Amino acid sequence: MLFRPETPEDAGAIRALTTAAFAAAPHSDGTEPAIVDRLRAEGDLILSLLALDGALLGHVAFSPVRLDAPGRWAALGPVSVAPDRQGEGIGTALIESGLARIREAGFAGCVLLGEPDYYGRFGFRNGLGLSYGAVEARYVQGLPFGTVLPRGDVAFAPAFG
Repeated sequence: MLFRPETPEDAGAIRALTTAAFAAAPHSDGTEPAIVDRLRAEGDLILSLLALDGALLGHVAFSPVRLDAPGRWAALGPVSVAPDRQGEGIGTALIESGLARIREAGFAGCVLLGEPDYYGRFGFRNGLGLSYGAVEARYVQGLPFGTVLPRGDVAFAPAFG
């Protein structure tokens, strides 16, 4: 499997993949493809990483986030994997590769809204003092790359609405 950043020609394929990946997801409101499109249009894609094996198998987006901690922080998501290839570790490999790339780029860490049991395997944890509106605190998670812990109210890129 090959991982590479998106190119301008990939936008339509990423939109189609994201639509298909979230079509049957119970936690989805169907806005994920539009979020990725808006992140791109607003210049807020820190990293848009593709997984390919002859065809597009997966995509992960990283965007800027503001919170009460020094340094540059990124937000992870959405993550999309082709429905017929889910459960094969493609999403895991994409997330791990993306996290390594943003760490190498000098980011202080990453935050997300997500399922603790899933994202805990990457080192994300809750209980750091992060908050996001009325979202239950256990779903607001951070992964510091050093000793500085993220805290405070998370402000995602405007594309997330």
